[in-house]
Amino acid sequence: MNYSLTAFQEPRGVMRILQFIFAIVAFSTTANFSVDVTFTCVTTTNSTRTVSYPFRFSENVCTEKSSNTAFWMAANVSSDAQFYVATGVLSLLYCIFIIAVYAFLDEVYKSKSEVPLADFMITTVLAIFWLSGSAAWSNGTSALKSVTDPMYLYKTCDACNVVTTSFSRLNISLIIGFLNFFLWASDLWFLYKETIWFQGRQANTATVGTPTV
Repeated sequence: MNYSLTAFQEPRGVMRILQFIFAIVAFSTTANFSVDVTFTCVTTTNSTRTVSYPFRFSENVCTEKSSNTAFWMAANVSSDAQFYVATGVLSLLYCIFIIAVYAFLDEVYKSKSEVPLADFMITTVLAIFWLSGSAAWSNGTSALKSVTDPMYLYKTCDACNVVTTSFSRLNISLIIGFLNFFLWASDLWFLYKETIWFQGRQANTATVGTPTV
């Protein structure tokens, strides 16, 4: 089968490669992330609780100071995390598909007006997904940090020191998420130039500007 790399010398092709790479980084850093919360208590044996994707947990971790009853470290931000990861996976799959179209069916892409329109519309939807998914996961990450905050747990738990591992990789995931939104949103201009909307407008402008004899 013949292929062409012409599209990858244009912004629309280059943007797809960048989107492919950063989609992988975004969902992999979230799906593979875990945080360890270590409790060193006088009254009980030391323990380490691991919180990982999809970040739905409820565990008895210590005795609460104020009530002398069992304290449960609990949170459920799975919907935010799963939506974010699903957006990354869908974006990855679409990038693979459209890169194949650019490489093997670029003539069809340029000759059929429906194909660039579909590409533009799907990219618009995924850009919206990246914005809403990143915002939702940012809120979910804040909730996760609050629940596992060492100072909060230290003040809550009776005679316990608490150490929580770093969230730096999850912070990177959030930055990449908003970067993905920027990549998908900015790509809309290049895709718009391939649609019949832009080309028809250009043709009308040229017709209006042509002097009559």
